[in-house]
Amino acid sequence: MVSTITSYTDSRYRAYTGEGLDGVVRVSVAGFYGTGVLLYDGQAVLTAAHLLVNNTTASVFFETSAGAQTITSNRLTVHPYYDNTQSNNDLAILWLSSPAPVTAERYTLYRESDEFFKTLTMVGYGLPGTGATGEVTDYSGSPIRLKANNQFEVDAATLKYALGSGMGWTPTAGTQLVADFDNGTTSQDALGQLLNLKGTGLGQNEGLIAAGDSGGPAFINGQVAGIASYIASLENGSSHPDIDNVTNSSFGEIGAWQRVSYYQQWIDQSVRDHYPNAPTQPSQVQKSVIEGDSGTTYAYFLLQFTGMRSDPNQRLSVDYSTRDGSAQAGQDYLAVSGTLVLYPGENEAVIPVEIRGDTLPESNEDFYLDVTNPVGGSFGVGVLTLTAMRTIVNDDGSLLV
Repeated sequence: MVSTITSYTDSRYRAYTGEGLDGVVRVSVAGFYGTGVLLYDGQAVLTAAHLLVNNTTASVFFETSAGAQTITSNRLTVHPYYDNTQSNNDLAILWLSSPAPVTAERYTLYRESDEFFKTLTMVGYGLPGTGATGEVTDYSGSPIRLKANNQFEVDAATLKYALGSGMGWTPTAGTQLVADFDNGTTSQDALGQLLNLKGTGLGQNEGLIAAGDSGGPAFINGQVAGIASYIASLENGSSHPDIDNVTNSSFGEIGAWQRVSYYQQWIDQSVRDHYPNAPTQPSQVQKSVIEGDSGTTYAYFLLQFTGMRSDPNQRLSVDYSTRDGSAQAGQDYLAVSGTLVLYPGENEAVIPVEIRGDTLPESNEDFYLDVTNPVGGSFGVGVLTLTAMRTIVNDDGSLLV
């Protein structure tokens, strides 16, 4: 991750363990590496397609407060319409061969289409450097997880419309988010010069993606809003904002992220298709779950829509969150909260909750899932919340009370 003004050794740019970014991982494939982000199910890692295309195996490196761990993946899914020449649909998902460390955060998706001019936090394992000199291509140390801020300012297709042949690829409208790397001056304000979108940056907190950051997340409000895809040095007529005219993540360049809100259906449905033994009807729902001895297993909650859509293209959604009973979040299960969307043609989907395994004798314990805020449907007259309970069944011997 390239940072501004000061060196990558400045602590403001370090994504230390225990700071809420331990679900950002290093993805190694065929001798190269990039970055990825652990999704809400605890086994799917979202990353860039150009890292995984034509490969069948990857290694995922976790760096958490509990230490370092590498997990392999032999199940990879590249977006079916990935187009390398135009940098379109540059997304892929890999599934871990075993559950992620419980100390690694799981992240939900940013689902709104209001990403522009909100402050984002980008995180990745890419080459370090500074905006004045670009990435350090001869850096020989271990990859470091770094972070920086920026703002999405424009859709990449809008930039193409303005530059025409001056931009050598054609992004699909609405699918890529662009930010520029500012240094506080109008001379390196790329989008100010190219599109009259004037803004001179966020000071020393500003940064841009670099080699090795591909696949890394851009967070807005702690949710995954973008996946790092590429950088570019652009010009238009007499406007040459790149400080050194070399594509190296220096001041005056732009970075592009695949827009997660646009791809949320593909991401959600891909993840759902890989849930092991997920119920598809009420009779299959297990209301009691064996905790296991280690790692995590799933308890599923099934949401079904039994009404009629007035519009077949309508999306339905609800918000959900877990709530402690005798079971405690973090100790007995991993708390979740988010939004579940039923897409056109879908009338049901599951919400998974990870149950933590251990070898301690204890009583059976309960926790709850509350579902609220139905959009596009209702729970019935006067019903504001739906609640279901799951029991974690002790399998570690007897407990004398």
